[in-house]
Amino acid sequence: MKKVVFAGVVAVALAIAQQRSGDFLDRIPPSAAARPNPYEGQRNAPLAGRKLYARHCAECHGREREGHGKAPPLAQPLVRDAAAGTLFRAITDGSLNRGMPSFAAIPEPQRWQIVTFLKGR
Repeated sequence: MKKVVFAGVVAVALAIAQQRSGDFLDRIPPSAAARPNPYEGQRNAPLAGRKLYARHCAECHGREREGHGKAPPLAQPLVRDAAAGTLFRAITDGSLNRGMPSFAAIPEPQRWQIVTFLKGR
């Protein structure tokens, strides 16, 4: 019985997290979504993005992109299927309402490498 209740709680939490992150991504303007990723298809970009993710994102979103607390999981189709420009803008702007700071101080090429990593899995 406890396993069934726990599984139900986990399912609801994941659904809420996906809805929250979807709402956040839905607010990105279409003009930003249209930006192409200059690192798409480059063999080393996902590896570089993984290292940058570990340094800048894993503390909140988890080593395996599983999410923690208010930080939604990033290992989900909603993120993987989002336009590269949408993810880039989300990383750049952040969302103070959701507790995510802006990462505009990270050089633009490195932000694109993080996007490449997020979309590559």
